[in-house]
Amino acid sequence: MSKKQPFVAPELGPINIAPRQARAMHADDHWQSTPWYEAPREDLSVPEVYTYTDAMSYDPGDEVVFHSSTTAAGWSLEVYRDGLDPQTVHKAEKIEGVFTATPKDAYRNGCGWPVSHRWRLPDDMPSGFYRVVSTCDRGGGGRFVQHHFFVVRPTAKTRRARILMVLPTATWTAYNDWGGANHYFGVAGPDGNAASPVLSLERPWTRGLVWLPAGAPRICADPLPEMGDAPRYPMKEWAFANGFGQYYAASGWAQFDRHFVVWAESQGYALDMITQTDLHCRPELLDDYPCVTIVGHDEYWTREMRLSIEAYVEKGGRLARFGANFLWQIRLEDDGKTQHCYKFKAAEEDPVHGTKDAHLLTTAWEDKDVRWPGASTVGVNGLHGLYASWGGFAPHGQKGFTVYRPGHWAFDGTGLHYADIFGAEARIFAYEVDGLDYTFRNGLPFPVAGDGIPESIEILAMAPAVLAEDEPPGEGFRYYIRGSDHEGLVKSATGEVTPEGLARYRYGSGMMVHMTRGKGEVLTAATCEWVMGLKRGDPFTQKITRNVLDRFIAD
Repeated sequence: MSKKQPFVAPELGPINIAPRQARAMHADDHWQSTPWYEAPREDLSVPEVYTYTDAMSYDPGDEVVFHSSTTAAGWSLEVYRDGLDPQTVHKAEKIEGVFTATPKDAYRNGCGWPVSHRWRLPDDMPSGFYRVVSTCDRGGGGRFVQHHFFVVRPTAKTRRARILMVLPTATWTAYNDWGGANHYFGVAGPDGNAASPVLSLERPWTRGLVWLPAGAPRICADPLPEMGDAPRYPMKEWAFANGFGQYYAASGWAQFDRHFVVWAESQGYALDMITQTDLHCRPELLDDYPCVTIVGHDEYWTREMRLSIEAYVEKGGRLARFGANFLWQIRLEDDGKTQHCYKFKAAEEDPVHGTKDAHLLTTAWEDKDVRWPGASTVGVNGLHGLYASWGGFAPHGQKGFTVYRPGHWAFDGTGLHYADIFGAEARIFAYEVDGLDYTFRNGLPFPVAGDGIPESIEILAMAPAVLAEDEPPGEGFRYYIRGSDHEGLVKSATGEVTPEGLARYRYGSGMMVHMTRGKGEVLTAATCEWVMGLKRGDPFTQKITRNVLDRFIAD
């Protein structure tokens, strides 16, 4: 391996905001109705460079193939292993610039750019997250900077940890709108205004998923709105003003996973890493680890990923999940190069609907045609959780968990009591959460029995959540998600939207649960913002996390 050097971040260059969608803004325009996305300017007088790799993950000794397009005469590339102590592992300077136009459907079919650089990984390359930084001079002392990544998988020779971290890259892909579309919005469809159910992995990542500056807003009501205030969505406002992807705060290494890695490494925990694509294609990688962890926002899974995790736990493995929003089934096709998710349109548009492969329908796991609740795998469900502590979703709600079973081993050494709330100062209960339908007996919560709900689930802590935004009226008020997800998920689960169905699913919860399965066990702290308790130094969140990891890596 080339000699490691401390990584020094290059100056951040300007971003290109949706050049194909640029138009005059009108008084009734809004970031909700006027989406933007990142794409090359393709102006030969303005230097820029974009790069992606031929795969998302590699074994040591593999060759990484970089594909690029640039309007600069020359540019440079730097690769470093990210984490607590970032280290540069590879540099290439004065790469000859080659411009290739970006296809209008790059979000779906990939960019198809030529090879710009090759690098064979050393045979002893440690597993981890490797950030790829492409830069070119802009003149006047400025530079254009673009961030990509790849992951190095562990092998028998390089394995060094007892914890295998699965990066939720399917969710990162779902929110990546580079080139014009993701699974939420875009320029797809006959009218050029629709999300794309098919996304290519052969394209760059939109700005903010791989790297963020300190202080970028999170999806949490912070500070709290005053009485009568119009709803605010600071992450959208900041993204629009500063040239970042409009979904940067919803997903990605920079927003979630990196915070966990930095904390874990600071506490002496070694981590090996794989992607969800590796989990899908190479489930045997799990077998060498007593503990598997996944954190942040893991909204999208394939059937194969779930089966692999369940088999691993059945055999004695332990899953530590510090994240939430277990909601959608996806398919990976074209050797993992494309991700498919039709979501609310699955019954009408997904080609597997009504076929022998209907169980692979890319819709919610609780959909009436799938019926495989997430609780079977992780102890909680997406449909019984959802939103908390932002926008019109209980912005003044509690931002920590209420403890109900303080005698559980997860709380050892915390001193927490029944009805105590932990994590509120660090705002760990926010954005998206998972829960269960539950009932109280003698002051304690219990899951309501149902298909796919393991009997071994124990609810340790919880807090309220909602599926639809409350919309108090006010002059100039505009709400973001409103009731769209509420109605769509109710229709998926029940087949129709009725007052009874809407009432049944309107209110949910976020939970911390523990369950056993076969010879193994699962601990889920089902909130996307759990990592903020680690980053912001909340002693209870940190101690609980150490309790879980220490138990799960013990012989």
